[in-house]
Amino acid sequence: MAEEESKKVETQTPAETQAPPPAPAPEPAEAPKDVAEEKSVIPTPPAEEKPDESKAVAVVEKAPEPAVEKSSEGSVNRDAVLARVETEKRISLIKAWEESEKSKAENKAHKKLSSICSWENSQKAAVEAELKKYEEQLEKKKAAYVEKMKNKIALIHKAAEEKRAMIEAKRGEDLLKAEETAAKYRATGTAPKKLLDCFGG
Repeated sequence: MAEEESKKVETQTPAETQAPPPAPAPEPAEAPKDVAEEKSVIPTPPAEEKPDESKAVAVVEKAPEPAVEKSSEGSVNRDAVLARVETEKRISLIKAWEESEKSKAENKAHKKLSSICSWENSQKAAVEAELKKYEEQLEKKKAAYVEKMKNKIALIHKAAEEKRAMIEAKRGEDLLKAEETAAKYRATGTAPKKLLDCFGG
């Protein structure tokens, strides 16, 4: 429909000017292409009334200006979108870097904590092994001392038994000697001098 209107406008202008030179004929053929291209890129509002010549010429001349404005607006919008996309990309890269650094820090701290934990466990195990060694040594020494003391006690008991036996033997000898001396005194009829010394004194 737009092409028909442009053709009507073109056909009316040569008729009214009454100058049908052969050169202007190719120009109208090119003009519809421009108008068609402009209309395919940017739709123009439909005209309610048929435009007369002056309006048609004005539309053809003014049509590129809105297209330039819209293309500049499109380029501005495109630049804004590209800037926004670039900003979002930069923000996402920063966020990814931050997450990566945090992950690295967490892994590093976890690794160090694990090494400290293993070091602590190994040190505890070494100290416990040393303590156990000392305890075993002390137990051995204690057992040796206990054995030594038991041996001493046995020796003391043995010495005491020997002394008791010697005293019992001596007592037996003394009793036997007293009995023999008493029998001798009875046989002779004399009294023991020691006893008289004790009583007569």
